[in-house]
Formats: sequence, structure tokens, C-alpha cells
Amino acid sequence: MEQYYLCMYLLLFVSFATLSLFILFYKHKTHFSNPNLPPGRTGLPFIGETFQFISCGWHGHPEKFIIERVAEFSSKIFKTNINREPTAVFCGPAGNKFLFSNENKLVNATWPSHFNKIFPFSLETSIKDESKKLRGLLPKFLKPESLQRYVGVMDTIAQKHFESYWENKDEVFVHPLAKWYTFWLACKVFMSIDDPQYIVKFVDSFNLLVTGLLSIPIDMPGTAFNRGIKASRYIRTELLKVIKQRKIDLAEGKALPNQDILSHMMLTCTEDGQYMKELDIADKILGLLVGGYDTASISCTFIVKYLAELPDIYARVYKEQMEVAKCKAPGELLNWEDLQKMKYSWNVACEVLRLTPPIQGTFREAINDFVFNGFFIPKGWKLYWSVHTTHKHPEYFPEPEKFDPSRFEGVGPAPYTYAPFGGGPRMCPGKEYARLEILVFMHNLVKRFKWEKLVPDEKTVVDPMPRPVLGLPIRLYPHNTT
Repeated sequence: MEQYYLCMYLLLFVSFATLSLFILFYKHKTHFSNPNLPPGRTGLPFIGETFQFISCGWHGHPEKFIIERVAEFSSKIFKTNINREPTAVFCGPAGNKFLFSNENKLVNATWPSHFNKIFPFSLETSIKDESKKLRGLLPKFLKPESLQRYVGVMDTIAQKHFESYWENKDEVFVHPLAKWYTFWLACKVFMSIDDPQYIVKFVDSFNLLVTGLLSIPIDMPGTAFNRGIKASRYIRTELLKVIKQRKIDLAEGKALPNQDILSHMMLTCTEDGQYMKELDIADKILGLLVGGYDTASISCTFIVKYLAELPDIYARVYKEQMEVAKCKAPGELLNWEDLQKMKYSWNVACEVLRLTPPIQGTFREAINDFVFNGFFIPKGWKLYWSVHTTHKHPEYFPEPEKFDPSRFEGVGPAPYTYAPFGGGPRMCPGKEYARLEILVFMHNLVKRFKWEKLVPDEKTVVDPMPRPVLGLPIRLYPHNTT
């Protein structure tokens, strides 16, 4: 009898697998059958060109996948198949402009479905819906006039960070320290938490969560994806404790309604006139912390890398930062006006973002059939744009591999050619926040140290964000005075 049931289960499994493969094949064939589709190729059955797409990043050259196909097909748009999805890749300023300006008209942002397991919102919504809601809550706190009051807070955290983890050290690993700095800052600005002993409980879990997001989505014990799910549950549990305590503090007058984003979320009604539930607030704070954690730390890391390699650039940054420092009284914190004087330093940061953008590109989804450059794009196709089709193109940035901060003087790059923060309605709402934390980091770093790389030819990989494979170890040389 057991053998009978086993045979039945095997038969059902084989039937289901066969049906699934047939559906995938039919979908694949239908999507690529229109004669007016963009040029390109679909790769291997079912997996398409996913491996080629990812492996270019593993080898440190994510732009290679696109550059080779643009040259092969002589087209600024081509078709491929990534993650088992028919995909059109848009290249150049015209492609960027089209995707950025048609958000919510012809295209929508899209997220990998497995993200919902790590961000387990309610059954009635999804990470995409929650992302839209979160964007609606952020402008009040992330616009420049609101962020001005946080400059001193950022400077305080940066000083504590460098005093604790850089000073009196001969050698440090930059990447993990930069991640610690940006995470500490996010906890302080978003939730008014700056106790390192408390924050350290979150850091390892956040590393597991981010790794899980970027891993193969196999939910089995021992996999990175499974560890990411467990880390997400732990962080949400801890955030709920913070929210419950904040509710008590607000009632007792120990916390202010406008002191940070957490208080704002707790006291703001949604569109239906209801206050957000505690779990919804925890989810949104979790999303904010993830968004503010990795990207800025990557920029800080590669700023250190390039300043080590380019002593003339370092000298100009140092001069500018010391001019700011000399105008400050002992113990006086940085303010908004100080950051506006750091024009050359920001141009340096922008050039780092051009050469090593944290986000290589993003996916959209066609919500209607449309035609672009004479090519038919079917509804449901994924659409990919990459910063590298303009950032490293000599037509828009002459000598694209050369580090040249002067590109950002005057009017700067042409429209839709420089897009490390995206563009259109989907432009990163934390752009100004990132500018402030990067400049505060640069100020506190260069006024304390010169440094050199301990591994001159350290490799950079992109999986899918860039990182130095060894964490960028450097040797520090403190200045005589700070």
C-alpha cells in the first residue's frame, strides 16, 4: 500500500513538473514571437542569460554584459532573458528619460517576489505597495530644510565613531567600519538610538538580512535566504520593543512628536484616517534601515579607496576640509552652512558615485504594451536600465575611466546621463540625506588621517553591490594636529 501511494506521489510530481515546464516554454515562446521585438537573444531555455548577467558583476565588470550586446546588436535597446523573465534593456539618456518619465504610466517598479518573504507584510499588500506608502511619509523628513537640524547630530556620531574605531589604530578595514558608521547614523536619525551597545545587537542581523535578500531564494535550513528570513523576524521583534517604549515616552512627554521619523509614523494618520499598526511601523522602519545602511557605506568605502590612490585629489579635499575646520570654535559641531562650503569634496564624491555606483541599475515592468525606438515592448516584460550605459560612455563622460571631479563643476553632466540615485518619481528620496552623511564622514576622516592601501591591487566584485573583496585594509597616518 505504501508503495502504491509513493508511486502516486511520484506520478503527480512528474505531471506537475511537466506541466510547469510546458507553461514556462509556452510563455517563453509567446513573449519572444512578435517580429518587432528589439534585437537580442534569449539564452538557454528557462534560465536565459541570468548567469552571464550576474557573472560579469562577480568578475568586477557589471557593465560588460550590456556593452558587449549594444556593440553586437548596434542598438540602444536589446532583449534578453533574466531570472526567467523576458527583459528589455534600455541604454543611454533616451532610455533613461523614457523609463523615468513614464513611471506609473507605462511602467512600474518591480521587486523580486522572494523579497516578500524577508519583508513579510500583510496578505493584502506587498513590498511594492509598502514602498509607495513609505515614500509618501519620507519627504517631510528627508528634504534639505528638514535635514539641516541633523547635521550636528551626524557630526557627533561621526566623531564618536572615529574616536572609537579609527584613532590609535595602525590599520583598519574600511568597509565594515563604514557600514557600522552608516547604520549607527540611521538608528540615531530615524529612531533617536545612539547607544553602540544596543545598536550592536542589530548589526549582525542586518548583515544576514541583506545577504539573504541578494542570495538564491531557497528557503531551507542553513541557506543564506533562510538566515535572512530569521534575521528579519528578529529585527522586527526588537523594533516592536522600541515602538512600544516610544509610545510610552510620547504619552509621558519624554519623547517629542517631531523628533524623528519613528515619532512621525506613530502620530500620522494613513489615507483612511487610521493610525498605523505597530507591526506596520516596524516594517517601514526596517525598510528605511536597510535602504540607509548599505548604499552610503559603499560610497564612503570607495571614497577612501580613491583618495588613497590619488594624492593630488586628497590634497585638495584636505585643504577644503581644513578651511572649514579652522572656522570652527573648539568643540563646535558642523552645521548646514559648513557643508555648503564642501563643493570640491562633493564633486569628488559624485565622481566616486559615477565610477562605482552602489546601485548598478533597477528593473521596471511594462504595465501596457508600448513602442520605443520603433520596437514593440509587450505588457508584462521586465525593463532594465543601468547607470553604466551613460556613466562609463565616452560620449557623455570623456575618458570615462579617468577620475575627474571637474566633470561636476558648473552645470555638470547632461540630463539623464548621471543617475546614481535613479530618476523621475523613483529617484532615491534619501539623496540629500546621503550627501550629508558622506560629507560629514569625509570631513572627520581627512582632518584626522592620511592613509595608504595595504593591498594595492585589491579586487572589487559586484554581487549586486560593489565591494572590495578584502574589506579595503588601510594603514593610517594621523596628522600632527586635528
